[in-house]
Amino acid sequence: MLETSDPTLMELGWRPFFHEQVSAEQHQHCQPVRVMSVHRGRVTVLGEGFSDSISSSLPDQGQADDRPTVGDWLLIDRNTQSPVRILNRASLFKRPAPGDERRVQLIAANIDTLFIVTSCNQDFSVARLERYLVLTREVGVDPVVILTKADQAATPERFVDAARALQSGLQVALIDGRDRASVAGLARYCGLGKTVALVGSSGVGKSTLINTLMGSNTIATQAVREDDGKGRHTTTVRQMHRLASGVGGGGWLVDTPGMRELQMSEVASGVIDVFDDVIAVTLDCRFANCTHIDEPGCAIQPAIAAGTLDPARVERWRKLTQENAVNTGAAAVRRARLGKARKRR
Repeated sequence: MLETSDPTLMELGWRPFFHEQVSAEQHQHCQPVRVMSVHRGRVTVLGEGFSDSISSSLPDQGQADDRPTVGDWLLIDRNTQSPVRILNRASLFKRPAPGDERRVQLIAANIDTLFIVTSCNQDFSVARLERYLVLTREVGVDPVVILTKADQAATPERFVDAARALQSGLQVALIDGRDRASVAGLARYCGLGKTVALVGSSGVGKSTLINTLMGSNTIATQAVREDDGKGRHTTTVRQMHRLASGVGGGGWLVDTPGMRELQMSEVASGVIDVFDDVIAVTLDCRFANCTHIDEPGCAIQPAIAAGTLDPARVERWRKLTQENAVNTGAAAVRRARLGKARKRR
């Protein structure tokens, strides 16, 4: 059972988008609950007057996206407490499963804001930040880059400048995750009924930040290695935490395990949004299928020579575009295979 006061549906994040998916008959026989955490074969759910661990198996479950993930809204039978269906998601973060592009790993659903957490040390990586930004733009969720451990950097402002340079208008917050006053500005993203997810590498201070936002020390934390600034996985389960009504804002926060690998798949529009400066230059290329390496009439190479495009950024864009094409093709094959399997049942 979850250790939390009994929230209303509105406080859990229920809104017209979900209400309109439930018929009058379903309202009579089913109860909406939100998935707080996912375990092998079971999910912990919370609803009005209801909190329990139930089976995660749903009728006609076939595609990878058919299984519940943290943040999902489920309809459960009021008598049997069995899941009936997953309500359509307002947003869904997913990625190819590490080491197996044939599978999909669901990260979190129905997120309003994504906190992309990195620290002012060796962990800071422009390439990784771009990958997270591509995901947020594809899903349609607002990103906020959170720079932690500002007190440990001689010139933390350079990390802020590097992050803000990635996209016009990108929200960037420089904080000390242990200091309530330092993180107080984040409460505006975490109001009642709002859900924020945290992503980032192990050891960047996600658990420390969650503890401060929750106003407690219930989440375990670990020190990072001094030689390379890397940390161990403190969080092992994706789980929703209710935030303190003061500094935390009273909303919900999804903690995720540190990700060492973040492959891109089915994110073409996200790549276009994040690399809009590069895309704008490619429109002047003579040939539509230009690879932007040594073709005649290529607009990218002159822009690099003139200093208007960063060659490293162009290379990252090229790599993400190719990676997305390969993984998107694999995803299409996977769906076709699962579709055939369902028809044979």
